[in-house]
Amino acid sequence: MAHGDKSKEKVVYVGDSRVRKGDGFVTPPDYTAYPGKSEAFIPNFLLKEWMVGVVVLVGFLVLTISEPAPLGFPANPSAQVIPMPDWYFLFLYQYLKYPYASGDFVVLGTLGIPGVAFGSLLLAPFLDRGKERRFYKRPIASSLMLLSIASLVYLTNFAWTHYQHELKASGLKPEHIQREEKARENREKGLPTTNAVQNKEIAIVDKDDPAMESFKKATCISCHGGDLKGGGGPSLRGIGDKHNKDEILTIIKEGFNGRMQPMYDTAKANGLSDDDIDHLADWLAKQKAETVK
Repeated sequence: MAHGDKSKEKVVYVGDSRVRKGDGFVTPPDYTAYPGKSEAFIPNFLLKEWMVGVVVLVGFLVLTISEPAPLGFPANPSAQVIPMPDWYFLFLYQYLKYPYASGDFVVLGTLGIPGVAFGSLLLAPFLDRGKERRFYKRPIASSLMLLSIASLVYLTNFAWTHYQHELKASGLKPEHIQREEKARENREKGLPTTNAVQNKEIAIVDKDDPAMESFKKATCISCHGGDLKGGGGPSLRGIGDKHNKDEILTIIKEGFNGRMQPMYDTAKANGLSDDDIDHLADWLAKQKAETVK
């Protein structure tokens, strides 16, 4: 090294260039090095997960066997309903009612704000990279989480409460309530509590009756089918359980509920007499669900 003020003296720097030899691949400690704090993934941990999964699966199977999934009532285009999404979308449903998320701002309400919210949720692990895991020492992340939860709870509750007020004001009864009441009524009568389709077919009563030819001659088959199972119109098998002879005659002459046109003039134009029409109504009234194949 240089000494004193001799600026022309040569300066030599000496460094240690030796590299410590490694011990090769370092094997991490086995789980047995942490007694009471860890366990083998296979089979110990995985077996516990499988056991829980089997219990849940058996529970679902028992529920589906004991109570078949109910079917909704036949669609009625003229029915008055208040549309509602599933419960997990109620907060978005309520959010879209606000003026800044609908109307001219519908794009912002449907894509903008939800996109930012869910995008932030996806990016959270990359944005918040702190080592601290205790929520009270992460004020920003914890505050955003609590604010989000409070918003979801508030919007969901507000949407459901408003829906209940609308039902009460309009006097409508939701379909699921009607199904529950129908199931309760059937249970008290000892009948099936589900309206699931039964694999039973109602037979045509007196298939060789002359009224069958009158049925075809009056062009009833164009809507109800040659086998009475329906097509463009409803099935007439079992129609006698719903309407008697006089009611069927009234339907033929006056139509039904605005959905079926009167067929009396058509039947007369195709050569049927009043006696034929009367006998046809009597035959249809005999079509009851007493004979099952």
